[in-house]
Amino acid sequence: MIQREAEKEIRLLATQFKAVAIVGPRQSGKTTLVRHIFKDKAYVNFENPDVRLYALEDPRGFLANYPNGAVLDEAQRVPELFSYLQQILDESAVNGIFIITGSNNFLLQENISQSLAGRVGYLNLLPLTLNEINDKKSSSSEIIFRGFYPALFNNPIDPSIWYANYIRTYVERDVRLIKNITSLVTFERFIMLCAGRIGQLLNMNSLAVEVGVDTKTIGAWIGILETSFVLFRLQPHHKNFNKRIVKMPKLYFYDTGLAVALLGVQNSNQIDLHPFRGALFENMVIVDFLKTRFNKAKTNNLYFWRDNTGNEIDLLIDNGLEIIPVEIKSGQTVTNEYFKGVLYWNKLAKTEGGYIIYGGDTIQKRSNGISVMPYNSINTPGNDIV
Repeated sequence: MIQREAEKEIRLLATQFKAVAIVGPRQSGKTTLVRHIFKDKAYVNFENPDVRLYALEDPRGFLANYPNGAVLDEAQRVPELFSYLQQILDESAVNGIFIITGSNNFLLQENISQSLAGRVGYLNLLPLTLNEINDKKSSSSEIIFRGFYPALFNNPIDPSIWYANYIRTYVERDVRLIKNITSLVTFERFIMLCAGRIGQLLNMNSLAVEVGVDTKTIGAWIGILETSFVLFRLQPHHKNFNKRIVKMPKLYFYDTGLAVALLGVQNSNQIDLHPFRGALFENMVIVDFLKTRFNKAKTNNLYFWRDNTGNEIDLLIDNGLEIIPVEIKSGQTVTNEYFKGVLYWNKLAKTEGGYIIYGGDTIQKRSNGISVMPYNSINTPGNDIV
């Protein structure tokens, strides 16, 4: 089992809250991790129809079987249970009695906020980070192609086959839990078109025309993909240095392997020459920052910045007291062009410093205060930017 960075924070949350909720995409390692951490707790999987029926028909009787708590896996399948959990948690003098996992952020969070607000510590668990896989031998293209789901590291599985089945399972099962989509073929086409917009400004009108549905439907479908941890919107930074900043979000996927599968990429060699290589590399780095935040049970503080004349920063990390600019370049050779965006931002914001994350393997500290770092060394001990 790969050591997960979130383990320390989950253990801490279990000492501070009556229950802990771990939410993330299917196959991100939630079940494996919580069963490793909470070995002594009973385990309940609500994907089992018999168990789910018992919990729905007799929630009091069901919970009475677990006086010492339990791990409740895929708990969004039994929303009625949360109201009964509330009394148990309120009467318990012990923290960390129930551990709740789920693969649908909207359904689980909605039920927690209605019944268990203030009683539950919350952590999003995404697939593996670059630091967790610790792969210094593979090229960036190979890492992008393979993606970061634990199953691909535990068994010798062809990523193309694994992701094809993952997409099929997701569309056929999880989407229907959230919304009754009449045409799965149209929805699958929509997901593929989203993969073709990685790192681009999200224009829902344009996407609606290509898919053949209205803009309202596109907005609803993007919401489904977000709550199911397929993709996310990187928001533009809200600080208005001038009135010419771009205010549309950018689109990224939570896993590059899933994105390249949707793009029809067959092997890692194709990524080397792919027109989306830079966008996929950028996606990998940005989501790694997001994973590191989530593994510490922190909220998303990542943005980008662009004005209507083309000046842009790929990533801004807003720490409240400071905003850290980060430029992401897939090339392996550092050029002066790499510094252009950060230098422009520093002049505009009257700050200094920042980072260039690139595809090479050398760490540099430049005289202008900007640090150059290889993509596979970010968020490692001593290089933790977030």
